[in-house]
Amino acid sequence: METILAGKTIDKVFVDRDVRNPLHRELLSLVRQHKIPCSHVPAVKLNKLTTKNHQGAVAYVTPIALASLSHIVQAGYERGQTPLLLLLDGITDVGNFGAIVRTAACTRVDAVVIPIQGSASLSGETMKASAGALAHLPICRVGNLKEAIHELQASGLQVIACHEKATQSLYHTDLNRPLAIILGSEDQGISPQHLRLADENVHIPVLGPIASLNVSVAAAVVLYEHVRQRKL
Repeated sequence: METILAGKTIDKVFVDRDVRNPLHRELLSLVRQHKIPCSHVPAVKLNKLTTKNHQGAVAYVTPIALASLSHIVQAGYERGQTPLLLLLDGITDVGNFGAIVRTAACTRVDAVVIPIQGSASLSGETMKASAGALAHLPICRVGNLKEAIHELQASGLQVIACHEKATQSLYHTDLNRPLAIILGSEDQGISPQHLRLADENVHIPVLGPIASLNVSVAAAVVLYEHVRQRKL
């Protein structure tokens, strides 16, 4: 609780699901207030996480600071730049997440936006997978992507969902404008509610027998097409 109140960025909190006392209720209230991912687990899980006296709760502190979505967009406009954000819907694999962040840092993405639940952890392992790029690219963790999409659209960004079922080709799409690009997980894809909110749906042409690309590869293709159109 003191770590949260001190302003440290918490990646995730694990709480003993069988503990019910005022202190734990106070902790859970803080977790909800600060929008921190939380899992209620059996005591045996906590005992595997640490051999110390955990008192029914274990937290992982992330090595990075999180950014405000509204601040990122506003700061981009104030600099006279065209905003580009990447929204990741259900990307839980650390390797894919790290590779995406690395490419995003190389292509001047303003920020990567992830939901509180259902996303890869912002841990040292993820930092390693991103080759350190996680320390150089703003990460915005939001309550849910639906609200983030509405906020971005209200701020003048076009939201483009990239998935294999779209009929419009990436290469026939204007990317040189304020954009938020959504990518989904390889097993579930982009959730239907987020697809319905998108302004456009695009696909990356696939010429061989495999239907789709690895999500980190797809991110690289999309982002470098943006670079090409931006002529940088």
